[in-house]
Amino acid sequence: MKSKRWIRLLLLLAAFALFAAACGDDDDGDATATEETAAPAGDDAMDDDHMEDDDHMDDDAMDDDHMDDDAMSMTPGEGVTATMGRASWSTGYFQAELYRDLMEELGYDVTDPAELELGPNSAYVAMAEGQLDFWVNSWYPGHLAWLAGELPDGSLVGDHLSIVGEEMIAGGLQGFLITKSFADEYGVYSLDELNRNPEALAAFDATDPVPDNGMADIFGCPEAWTCDNVITNQIAFSGWNNIQQVIAGYDAMFAQAVDSAGEGVPMVIYTWTPSAYITQLRPGDNVYWAGVESILDSSNPAGEEGGEEHSQRGEDGTGGYAAIGPDQCPAAADHPEGLCPIGWIAADILVTANNDFLAANPAAAKLLEVVKLSVIEVSLANVEQGEGADPGDLAAAWIADNRGTVDAWLDAARAAA
Repeated sequence: MKSKRWIRLLLLLAAFALFAAACGDDDDGDATATEETAAPAGDDAMDDDHMEDDDHMDDDAMDDDHMDDDAMSMTPGEGVTATMGRASWSTGYFQAELYRDLMEELGYDVTDPAELELGPNSAYVAMAEGQLDFWVNSWYPGHLAWLAGELPDGSLVGDHLSIVGEEMIAGGLQGFLITKSFADEYGVYSLDELNRNPEALAAFDATDPVPDNGMADIFGCPEAWTCDNVITNQIAFSGWNNIQQVIAGYDAMFAQAVDSAGEGVPMVIYTWTPSAYITQLRPGDNVYWAGVESILDSSNPAGEEGGEEHSQRGEDGTGGYAAIGPDQCPAAADHPEGLCPIGWIAADILVTANNDFLAANPAAAKLLEVVKLSVIEVSLANVEQGEGADPGDLAAAWIADNRGTVDAWLDAARAAA
């Protein structure tokens, strides 16, 4: 079993070699948090003397007076029910189960996230209205559009919510993949080149999801995932008048994309990390990252609701490029700095929570603040989940394997109670 796990890990490390480069030196989004970074430097739980006296910890914890004084601080969530949900994309299941387990270690009675599987169009409204306390599957900046929605009382969704912690900063590398053999045959290494090449378009249209309609039909996102809205704006902004996206169930689209890439059939699909997807569609092997010549700004050319937040340029205006070489993104060869014009900013995958819940539960608020996850570890869990593993079992195993880090997070949360 260990050897099989190492094979999976090596495969993911190879697939994610591009990720580390694309995200620069941001340790938060690319490495599991250490105990030192997860807990405040002055936390008694991490004090050197306290650690040296660890042999006596159990005796002290069982002292009757100590238990009377600190019982509530050990389980600050006791008697409180926390309602959480999970994203309607399977790559978010592991995180939901992990946070649920951590909250339960603080004593909270946490609802099964599988009972409230939501897309972002529903999740943010549910949190704002108090039907959902927190959600660990936010993708920013794209999901900022949902915070601008108006509730029946005239307030904005975002007035009732807070973005918490640093779950996976720049963790969501995303972009379009194109069949490698097709791209090489026609020299189309960007969606712009596909859009303006009549021969490539004809070959693409002959076998795409809606053949012979005169358009290149690319695999996009399910409705209400936000990426579907962003792609609609990208098509309008770039003037891809010969390209349109297919909006359908993602797993079905991805399965068809894998078959097409394996057979050398033309296809383009949007995908992301953390996931196991790029262990099947492998940039530089059977696909390339497709370039985008014009990075979407905040002009919202398609008139999408909240579309001003769909900009992929980032706060400093330099977003939409990744340090991915021409072996995986041939369009990088034409960029003066050798960057891949991937067209998407690497998203921050974060927790969003109801303000009233955070105010009433400082221990939960602190826990949500200090947890940081590794893109590689989450992707490895996705691979195992895809092979039939239960995400709840995977979360429990991860906690057992990272007990020291987890205990530091929990100590910080209890100290905040």
